[in-house]
Amino acid sequence: MPVCQPAEWDAHQAVWSAWPSHADLWQEDLEPARAEVGALFKAIADVDPVTQKPRGEALKILACGDEAVTSAKAALAGTGAEIFAATFGDIWLRDTAPIFVRNANKLEAACFRFNGWGGKYVLEGDDGVAGFVAACAQLTANLNNWVLEGGSIDVDGQGSALTTRQCLLNANRNPTLTQADIEARLKSGLGIEKLIWLGDGLLNDHTDGHIDNIARFIAPGVVACMEPSGSDDPNRDALGAIIADLKAATDINGRKLDVQTIPSPGLVPDDEGEPIPASFMNFYIANTTVVVPVYGTAFDDAAVAAIAKLFPGRKVVGLRANHILTGGGSFHCITQQQPLVR
Repeated sequence: MPVCQPAEWDAHQAVWSAWPSHADLWQEDLEPARAEVGALFKAIADVDPVTQKPRGEALKILACGDEAVTSAKAALAGTGAEIFAATFGDIWLRDTAPIFVRNANKLEAACFRFNGWGGKYVLEGDDGVAGFVAACAQLTANLNNWVLEGGSIDVDGQGSALTTRQCLLNANRNPTLTQADIEARLKSGLGIEKLIWLGDGLLNDHTDGHIDNIARFIAPGVVACMEPSGSDDPNRDALGAIIADLKAATDINGRKLDVQTIPSPGLVPDDEGEPIPASFMNFYIANTTVVVPVYGTAFDDAAVAAIAKLFPGRKVVGLRANHILTGGGSFHCITQQQPLVR
């Protein structure tokens, strides 16, 4: 396989993310979201309390505007974070930054078109983030002239990937591409040989069913997903279908998937009582930690404990992400790992 997107549990050189920067977007949630993002970054850096040196991975953080740069530097002092003054619309670098791939013995940046999740949120600067990050990382940018968001696929590092028809086959992304076209382009650009197609994602998810909210590879042949929690879980039917589809699937090596389930958050309403797409699956797998978003539900502790059993070699921590979620995503959505060169 000449090109390969490494699995997230593979060793990282750094993580790329962004600091909440736009008061007009975040409004009253700006400072609370900054506090939640800062806690995430500190958990990823994993500073040793004795040596005061990071033992996790390097933080590469974009910030837009002088005030945001100053805020990020102050909040992340002591983590070793490198702050880059940049122009971007919002912080969702899983979707706007490049996807880092290995090509033989070197690392490259696969850059895709970004159209604001099917035209819903087109913000100035977001379509230039991939090229900017590739240049800052001093990597060759491989330009792929079609729309793909990093949160819409999840890989095992061996050539298998998970995705949803709701997102990748949505006419608001690539209306002229067939399923076969998309599979061929994923093989060429990211080295994905076997695509496992699921159906729909979470209710009210503006990403049209991103996979990182519903199912994740946690090891070759092993996938985690959520089971419904509570009688009023708004995603009961969708989660049941996901479990069934995963249990019927095989990976690139012909193995039936080992499906591990954790509780879902259940019903998490917004201020108007509408269900929001809260997910425990939106965790980030860092070098020394796994950071799980929690929302103050009755199922938080059980979910973090279940995920901890899946990652015995890492410290698993649950951190609140309610204010980040007001912007439309969570921890995985704002992070993009840069693997080590091998």
